[in-house]
Amino acid sequence: MNKAMTTDLVQRLYHYFESTVDVSRIMHGNRQTLETLIGEEALLFAKYLRGERESWIPRIANPEAS
Repeated sequence: MNKAMTTDLVQRLYHYFESTVDVSRIMHGNRQTLETLIGEEALLFAKYLRGERESWIPRIANPEAS
């Protein structure tokens, strides 16, 4: 892979993570970026692993549907 292809791949990936999904945020709102959803799910999963939550059910999003 050359530098131009790598740059293009990184830009497309960044754009993908910035797409919005119809999943409620932890604190407020009905939509969020895929990047925020991943971060929130990591936080909720960590709380579950530390025993701060009794369960963790991942919220699933389909960026193509949004």
